[in-house]
Amino acid sequence: MNAIKTFYKKIFSEKIRINNRRKLKKLNGLFLKGNNVYCNCCKQSFSRFLDKSNGIDIRKNAECPNCGALERTRVLFEFLSNETDLFFKPNSLLHIAPEDALKDIFKKSTNLRYINGDLNINFADEEMDITSINYPDNTFDYVICCHVLGHIPDEKKAIDELFRVLKKGGKALIQTPIHPINNTFENSDFKTEEERLNNYGEKDLLRLHGQDFQEKLKRENMLIEKIDYRNKIDNDLAKKLSVGNGYRELIFLCQKI
Repeated sequence: MNAIKTFYKKIFSEKIRINNRRKLKKLNGLFLKGNNVYCNCCKQSFSRFLDKSNGIDIRKNAECPNCGALERTRVLFEFLSNETDLFFKPNSLLHIAPEDALKDIFKKSTNLRYINGDLNINFADEEMDITSINYPDNTFDYVICCHVLGHIPDEKKAIDELFRVLKKGGKALIQTPIHPINNTFENSDFKTEEERLNNYGEKDLLRLHGQDFQEKLKRENMLIEKIDYRNKIDNDLAKKLSVGNGYRELIFLCQKI
């Protein structure tokens, strides 16, 4: 099996492999026709969503087979649609490590000046280092950064950069896995993927954020609010959207003052 994977990687570029995975998921969707669940990002209904594994746990009913939206993505999109003016007036938006489901929506929004970036150019339109964002101070009305900060060695610098490029009055929306009880756990002795997987829950995480994450975001010119928007979604719709258990779906709304 490893030999086959190695051969596959040799003959196909990473970009082609990424597109192939997306096509395979959409193919799976053809066998999931039904109305039990609904993806608000692509407006498609299915009998169920695809399961999602991070290497340890398997999350049932997690990923939309059509657009790839996860529980956190559907919750965030519901918040953006109902609680912000993102789609209703001219806005500039920086999207870090863009989720495909949201990227497609933002690109079609004629009111947005939309920039997206990732350290890996195969996942975004621009190659971008979150610790050194190549845009001037006070550039963007909105910044979206989901499930990224736990992977960044210099997390403090990354947060400073996100807030630096935000306009006064602008809003950054940040998501990250949050332990329901403990504070942030980080140990630089964890060097291998197996150690990180066993201790953080994902093989490429450098820390597992906890109850002190809101404090880590605080800056002199920023207002920080933790929002569990799952609780504001109608129960029937929340069930259809499969909004998760709150471990990955919390929204940290950061407004520059």
